[in-house]
Amino acid sequence: MQKKVYHLGTCTTSQKIIKGLNLPQLGDFVYQDIKTEKITPDQLEEMRALAGSYEALFSRNALKYREWKLKEQNLGEDEYRDYILQEYTFLKRPTFVIGDRIFIGNSPKNIKAVSEYLEKMGS
Repeated sequence: MQKKVYHLGTCTTSQKIIKGLNLPQLGDFVYQDIKTEKITPDQLEEMRALAGSYEALFSRNALKYREWKLKEQNLGEDEYRDYILQEYTFLKRPTFVIGDRIFIGNSPKNIKAVSEYLEKMGS
């Protein structure tokens, strides 16, 4: 079963979440620092298939979202895809792909869902 975390190595929030979930002890996770190892189109397509849309993966909190004035544009799925592939900061993070499930972002609700899913898998 695939267990992968797309994260930003310099993001203290991502690192705190990974540590809090005890992922380092679960050695079967693959970690991809999206700043140093870009997301491939195939990886993004896999995430989209699990999430249901590119928009669900897109971070409107990224500084470049405001800098590039994307809020003023009417973005479609193709644009969300292109921006995520072009600039790593547009992927919500951390993003966990565990088997056929995806958990996107750092909201407390999402992190709780990851934790509960990992617990369920362990029992």
